[in-house]
Amino acid sequence: MIRLSAAIIAFNEEKNIGRCIESLLPVADEILVLDSFSNDKTEEICKSYGVRFERMAFKGHVEQKNHAISLATHDHIISLDADEALSDELAVSIKQIKANWQSDAYQMNRLTSYCGKWIRHGGWYPDRKIRIFRRGTGQWGGENPHDRFMPDNPSAAMFIKGDILHYSYYTIEGHLEQVNKFTTIAAQSAFKAGRRSSWLNILFNPKIKFLKDYFFRFGFMDGYYGLVIAAISAHATFIKYIKLKELQKNN
Repeated sequence: MIRLSAAIIAFNEEKNIGRCIESLLPVADEILVLDSFSNDKTEEICKSYGVRFERMAFKGHVEQKNHAISLATHDHIISLDADEALSDELAVSIKQIKANWQSDAYQMNRLTSYCGKWIRHGGWYPDRKIRIFRRGTGQWGGENPHDRFMPDNPSAAMFIKGDILHYSYYTIEGHLEQVNKFTTIAAQSAFKAGRRSSWLNILFNPKIKFLKDYFFRFGFMDGYYGLVIAAISAHATFIKYIKLKELQKNN
């Protein structure tokens, strides 16, 4: 049986970190939390569970996750954000692959809770993620803040049953605050990558985003919060492109 390290990144996650750790206790042989100098009770909660607690100044989601991998004791790793947890079914699947490891990477679905409602449409589910892998067979990449694990051989990633439970936003206000932060990061990442914003992007991409998520991805089937999510996602698209436009004007 392989030994499994759990690598979690966190910043001010006192609401979530305990749930994340508790879901990992039955399957992980090591739990490591890489914290970006939280100023709430995150550290206190982590230490109450006896997990490894490391610190690194935040450099980006991709950078934090790759550093967490490098700190792990074992070569087989499960990587989670602090606002995520394992479903009971996923924990069973992980125990099975620990006993019979067959792939360099494993993927599973992620189910998101929004203001207390599980969201199953609008592009938010199944939201398949690669989160279990053997060190040295890939790395975290993508464009901050939208990181993703990039295996050397993507076609070899095996699917396992069960969901990562993502406790995303407790309030609409919290979602809007996160949009402001994430659109700044996204615009900066896009600018560094050489991407540019145009009036066409600003005018039409938000509308396209709303139509795609709410109608073509059946966001309306999630009721009131399906509408809220689609509207805020369209708003986020608009804000990202105007922030990118501002970077172009100032540079």
